[in-house]
Amino acid sequence: MEKEEIRAAIAGCEFFKGLATTDLDRLVPLCHARQYKSGESVFTQGEVGEYLYVIVSGRVALERAIDLGLRKGSVTIEALEKGRVLGCWATLLGEEHILMSSAICQKPTHLLTMRGGDLRALMHSNKDLGFNVMEKFCFLLRDRVQAAYGALEKI
Repeated sequence: MEKEEIRAAIAGCEFFKGLATTDLDRLVPLCHARQYKSGESVFTQGEVGEYLYVIVSGRVALERAIDLGLRKGSVTIEALEKGRVLGCWATLLGEEHILMSSAICQKPTHLLTMRGGDLRALMHSNKDLGFNVMEKFCFLLRDRVQAAYGALEKI
């Protein structure tokens, strides 16, 4: 992917939408493009997470394995498409984090990957950018918690 394509993808992403052009320019070098096939896992519940992912195209389901004694399986928390973000948020806090869900591509998917530690370092070096990202992060966490509660009600 060219730099302009990466910039356009992150500019349209829920997590980075509204950031200044100069801030988007700082994010571009942190991003790496990756293609996934339908059915392929981006990450698996229980692994240590290190990356954030921006969906450029395709669809990714966040799934949580459940074990309720006699009832075992998985529940879909949310299906995410273009412009949505997923991954390991704890990297923004500088701590290791065990992933609480799996991410499975429901169709061929193109993602941008960004190491959370690199984003954290950029946020430390630019406090305005850091504040803006953390504010978006709070809204995103709220939405994911609501989606998880909704998924639990289906069990």
